Amino acid sequence: MQDLSRAARFADRNDAGRRLARELEKLAGENPLVLGLSMGGVPVAAEIARALGAPLDVAVTRRLRVPRHPEVAMGAIAEDGTRVLNSPVFLRELVTPLDLALATRRERAVLADHTVRLRGGRPHLDIAGRTVIVVDDGLTSGVSAEAACAMARGMGAARVVLAVPIATPEGLRLVHSADETVSLEVPKELAEVRDAYRDYPDVGEDEVRELLERAAPVSAGEDPEGGEDVLIPAGHVVLRGRFRLPAGARAVVVFARGSGSGRTSPRNRMVASVLERAGIGTLLLDLLTPAEEGDRHAVFDVPMLSQRLQAATAWVRRRPDAAGAAIGYFGASTGAGAALCAAAADPTIAAVVSRGGRPDLAGERLGYVRCPVLLIVGGRDPEVLGLNRSARDALAGEAALEVVPNATHLFEEPGALDQVAALARDWFTERLGASSRRPQPAMS
Repeated sequence: MQDLSRAARFADRNDAGRRLARELEKLAGENPLVLGLSMGGVPVAAEIARALGAPLDVAVTRRLRVPRHPEVAMGAIAEDGTRVLNSPVFLRELVTPLDLALATRRERAVLADHTVRLRGGRPHLDIAGRTVIVVDDGLTSGVSAEAACAMARGMGAARVVLAVPIATPEGLRLVHSADETVSLEVPKELAEVRDAYRDYPDVGEDEVRELLERAAPVSAGEDPEGGEDVLIPAGHVVLRGRFRLPAGARAVVVFARGSGSGRTSPRNRMVASVLERAGIGTLLLDLLTPAEEGDRHAVFDVPMLSQRLQAATAWVRRRPDAAGAAIGYFGASTGAGAALCAAAADPTIAAVVSRGGRPDLAGERLGYVRCPVLLIVGGRDPEVLGLNRSARDALAGEAALEVVPNATHLFEEPGALDQVAALARDWFTERLGASSRRPQPAMS
């Protein structure tokens, strides 16, 4: 039988966090970032972040519960789509593939909205190359902790440390994605985490948001250039973006890039800055989650990318500061095909520009695109040039093809990207009714 007098050794989560922080002081010099598991892990993580002088964020996970025994976790999913399964539970509980599929669908349906609410619309802090300390208030099955650690690993963390006040041996064994685990107590039995605490109140969304705001008031990713980092629910995932709306802007261009991070793409940022100086709002968007970026199937899943682009468009239209703004798309790579598919499905899209893109991936949907489309291709990119010529001929509405002489696929040659930006600016300004503001000359 479990010795409850020994297990109930923490006064509350704050006490546990302070004690755990003393064991983690050695990490203070590694510029760590602290992730608290939702929900109860965040108060513990807040104490650790405060002690180490580290930024604080939340790792949003949902357990996948056995249908006939909902108190048993057969797995967990994280906000980026990472899924972890507990194989022994599958065998013991006779879990079927249908059970797993239904549970996954059910939890994914609420995960995206839950993530946005907890962060108040802020994006996940950038953890690439950092030591990440994943914190929970206790660990029994280990599935949620493993999902969070695997997510951190997939987002580029240099080192992942799992820190919990109390854990079961079985739970720790399930956590494979952490480089190190730190636990103050590892009892042979622990029926429930609450048994380790004298005071164990429920943690609500308001408390999590308050702790995040108090710990890192600038963690929303405020951009010195005036941009706003945002989170956008799109089906079962949350997309990250950078939104900027110049004063008086009457149009917004949404950038679609099918591989890597469109939000941080130097080429997209350069073009966006030119549009912004012309009085056009921009939304730089990551159409793939970090977990999907290395998946070639996802990169070329144009229908999925198109649906996510439409979700981002709906998000722009719901913003009070963008009410009534004309919407255009700027697509690159497979994002060009997604932009044209989305424009075919939404006749209110006012214009599309493709930079070295693959409009051919829109297939028969090209014949349904009625808005003006500008295709920009490098003169030294013959294969893509041929695909764009065929796509231009298949488009139903106004279509133009501009060839930038001597430019290769990525427009890396001196002045090539400047020509792309100027062509896009003029196309959008004329066709979106974007602004009466005269374009400002580029800084020398």
